[in-house]
Amino acid sequence: MNQPLKIGHRGAKGHVAENTLESIQKALDLGVDGIEIDVHLCQTGELVVYHDFTLERLTDGTGEITMKSLDELKSLKVNGQFEIPTLLEVLDLIDKKCMLNIELKGNGTAFETCKSMQLYTETKDWDFEDFIVSSFDHDELKTVYNINKNVPLAVLTDFDLDVAVDFAQTIKAKAIHPHYILLDQKKVQQLQNLGYKVNTWTVNDIEAISLMKSYGVDGIISDYPDRL
Repeated sequence: MNQPLKIGHRGAKGHVAENTLESIQKALDLGVDGIEIDVHLCQTGELVVYHDFTLERLTDGTGEITMKSLDELKSLKVNGQFEIPTLLEVLDLIDKKCMLNIELKGNGTAFETCKSMQLYTETKDWDFEDFIVSSFDHDELKTVYNINKNVPLAVLTDFDLDVAVDFAQTIKAKAIHPHYILLDQKKVQQLQNLGYKVNTWTVNDIEAISLMKSYGVDGIISDYPDRL
């Protein structure tokens, strides 16, 4: 049985505050094959790495992340300690040491993400195969597909595999990223027979990790990549 790819969720979220450079460095230190992050477009047009649409849960700020300038966001602290990074800062830190899964969260993220990937393939020796772009937002994934057919795409789903597959066919997606509770061995096999990689999330429990491995998934996204 092939070992599934070890993918750190928002860096190594179980160890260090999610989506921070420090969390991403922790995931790299743990020897991951890939790192999953989330991006939003801030008011001044930069892509920032942050999960929520609002600032309250993780920072000392309030309001919507899209309504703040990069300077305003940089003045905040995640968990009272860490800075909100930009996508470019994350790319510089990872420096092709592993694959990067960029999840598009907010509106308008597709265009800027494509620009960033293009820049790093042209100037920093990255390949498009070093990325996978995922989202629940079908419109954003469609935009990436229309801009650049070389970018590997993944459809995220937490409720309906059939809907995900139907849409994946329209954008020639490389992978389906289902919540692990949707999976059994037969479903994994069916998806793989259709030509999709199956990278499942967010699998933290040792028993669940073992179960996903027994199903033969291609990748496991976990807050604790050291458990994989």
